[in-house]
Amino acid sequence: MYYLIKNLHSLLAYVVLLALVIAVLYVLNAWLKNKKFDQTAKKIILSVLIACHLQFVIGLIAYFISPLGFANASKETMGNSVGRLYMLEHPLMMLLAIVFITIGYSKAKRIADDKKKFKTVTIFYTIGLIFILSRLPWQAWLGIGTAH
Repeated sequence: MYYLIKNLHSLLAYVVLLALVIAVLYVLNAWLKNKKFDQTAKKIILSVLIACHLQFVIGLIAYFISPLGFANASKETMGNSVGRLYMLEHPLMMLLAIVFITIGYSKAKRIADDKKKFKTVTIFYTIGLIFILSRLPWQAWLGIGTAH
């Protein structure tokens, strides 16, 4: 079960990251070009929001069944950068990213002005993207580490 969840979480991470980058570029472009906030924009930002939430739920499951997650909480883990990344830093930053993405979506829904909607989504989704990029387990993604 653990390997299925871990592999699903890893695979979906690529999809979510790509979708989030595309969404940020789309809303940034729309904001700068004063475009109308149409159904396409709504579908893009909602799809990314749902994908991020799904990824987070799968990540939570992985966190609680993984030997590198909650079960690995100890003083020794905090002294090990890879262990600390999987046990604390990655889940915490992903939670913060989800919070910012959700806030951006929720705030934009209540704004009437299209330019302000795009600006809000751009800012909050970009912050979420930066948080995600800051604590991805790059060594596992690039195949240069032993922890995975």
